[in-house]
Amino acid sequence: MIPLMLDLSDKRVVIFGGGEVGARKAAFFSHEAKVLVISTSFVPEFDALNVNLLNMDVSLGPDEELSRLIEGAFIVIGATSDKKQNNRIGKICRDLGIHFNNADGKPGDIIVPSVIGGEHYLIGISTMGNSPAVSRYIRMILEKECAGLDDMIVLQEELRSVLKKIEPDQKKRVSILRDVLNDSEIWEILEENLELAIMKAEEKYF
Repeated sequence: MIPLMLDLSDKRVVIFGGGEVGARKAAFFSHEAKVLVISTSFVPEFDALNVNLLNMDVSLGPDEELSRLIEGAFIVIGATSDKKQNNRIGKICRDLGIHFNNADGKPGDIIVPSVIGGEHYLIGISTMGNSPAVSRYIRMILEKECAGLDDMIVLQEELRSVLKKIEPDQKKRVSILRDVLNDSEIWEILEENLELAIMKAEEKYF
């Protein structure tokens, strides 16, 4: 598998399953995609999500009906409590050439990662489905150790813009930005004040 960042604006995502797993998947996609969730019941978490809900028993619907429901979808997710039904949905997706993620059953061609992000960055973490607990553990470490990452990105962007005007040597620019990134003093100041951290970095390295 290859990790990618995808723009799902206006893309259709269909989720089968109205439980907690389905709700987590819906929350993951609903900020960008048009999400349809199909189930016979829905946990309260769906009340806060911008998604469409369809009450339907997948086990009673023929393949032809499921095919019509997922037609034109970019991603389909099997998140029912019935592994057999998830696998059935996956087969229909394969036949139609639609990307499929299986929460429980035969793996599809998409894995939904654990995600940590800010205003200026996004990191996806996956153990290829082998250990969701480890994915969560890695995410917790990153959240703790990289709390100031958003501001560091802003700082780096500001310094990079100035360096392009005053330092013609590209290798020197890269070296300076790397030194700033590894400067514990800059990180400490950054926790308190972004502008002060920028001033300190310029004072030390320019």
